[in-house]
Amino acid sequence: MSKKPVDAGSLKVGSYIVIDEAPCRIVEMEKSKPGKHGSAKARIVAIGLFDGVKRSIVVPVDQKVDQPVVEKKTAQTIAITPTSV
Repeated sequence: MSKKPVDAGSLKVGSYIVIDEAPCRIVEMEKSKPGKHGSAKARIVAIGLFDGVKRSIVVPVDQKVDQPVVEKKTAQTIAITPTSV
């Protein structure tokens, strides 16, 4: 799986992220404001593309996270036979 690093603060709902070595689609994202001595945090909730498991992480908004390169293509089914998979 090919990945590219992006800032956690630049992600949006509907984009993709790698959590626990599994590609996920972001369904919920909240950003907190920076405090007196701390940096702003992003709480990301995502659902796995392959297994459907809900995963969440909390990271600083300036931290680099992995984003999978997802290629979407359209195809046409020519024939479905009972002996093929």
